[in-house]
Amino acid sequence: MEIRSLNREVSVSAQIATSDILAIKQAGFRSIICNRPDGEGPDQPLFSEIQRVAAEFGLPAFYLPAESGKVSDAQGAAFGNLLEEVPRPVLAYCRTGMRSTTL
Repeated sequence: MEIRSLNREVSVSAQIATSDILAIKQAGFRSIICNRPDGEGPDQPLFSEIQRVAAEFGLPAFYLPAESGKVSDAQGAAFGNLLEEVPRPVLAYCRTGMRSTTL
């Protein structure tokens, strides 16, 4: 898992696995945002699985999916609003990290 910092409060990565969540917690992240819709790829875990394991480590996880190549201004605004409410620093992820960066 490669994490790219966008600023002090927001970083992005490609798809995470449940086995990555302890390392995410140990890296100092205080919440996770999933920007990848469930079922987009056969190899991805469901958001509910990520959320369950994250909760076991005390990390809240939020689901704000965006379709690849079709990020809207409204989704960008929703992402900004969510960032104002969640504990930071935040790790946002999607398939490659590009949607999360765009949002």
